[in-house]
Amino acid sequence: MSAATPTRARARARVAAALLGALATLGVALPAAAQQAQDEQPPRTAFKVCQDPNNLPFSSAQRTGIENRIAELFAKDLGLPLQYYDFPNRLAFIRNTLRYKLPGEDWRCDVVLGVPEGFDQVSVTKPYYRSTYALVFPRGKGLDGVRTGQDFLKLDPAVLAKLRIGVHDRSPAGKWLALHQLVDRAVVYPMMNPDTERDPGQAVEADLVAGRIDAAILWGPMAGYAAKRQSGADLAVVPLASEPGVRFDYAMAMGVRYGEPQWKSQIEGLIERRRPEIQAILRDYGVPLLDTGGGAAGRAATAN
Repeated sequence: MSAATPTRARARARVAAALLGALATLGVALPAAAQQAQDEQPPRTAFKVCQDPNNLPFSSAQRTGIENRIAELFAKDLGLPLQYYDFPNRLAFIRNTLRYKLPGEDWRCDVVLGVPEGFDQVSVTKPYYRSTYALVFPRGKGLDGVRTGQDFLKLDPAVLAKLRIGVHDRSPAGKWLALHQLVDRAVVYPMMNPDTERDPGQAVEADLVAGRIDAAILWGPMAGYAAKRQSGADLAVVPLASEPGVRFDYAMAMGVRYGEPQWKSQIEGLIERRRPEIQAILRDYGVPLLDTGGGAAGRAATAN
């Protein structure tokens, strides 16, 4: 018995080693197989974009927004027809667009052309631009000397005390006004208007042009577009710098579904290859542009 025990023990050890080796092999092979399955996506027959049809300056049913023009650029590069799937950009936008698929159907759309860097509901590409919030006001009404946020804060307290400043709810603008004891000067507008036929900047622009507010603090693309759209009002656009406690600048990227690494890589290739044209489109809409690496201004494409 004593001689047989070591033999059986060695046999069990050999079996255990073989099992461990097989498991180790499977542990490597399974992820590789899963990756291969992910990479083997069927050929795309169209460049399918998820968009809000009433969200200028970004997108519109008339295809007149920044993202529409970039989508046209990408579709042409890929040699694919351009298709849109429309849905109001509200809560659950991604779930109802990029992730929406009925049994037996194809995905409704494959890319979102405008998500903040780090947005975890999608697989985020490298950024294609960085912008910042900006102060917008009509020229010739007492604010013409303002060239920076600090210039604005250094205005005569008696002047500041009378200003009505439009801001969107849940934006850093309100936080900035509160930080500088100007929160009572804020006129707050909802970013998500219950009327899905109106883009979120229309109400602010209308009140600014009509004189119901004296200035507004808007996300950079909206600020630049306000000056373009309301050209008769001669609006100045002053980019604002982030400061301790308030972040104004953000990098914007594109989003695809998780599990589609080849598609993501293809979109990132388009971003790099078409970066000069993308920058030209953004400048055409008056977007204040910063370098994508941080807060230092690369080029401010403002209405000033």
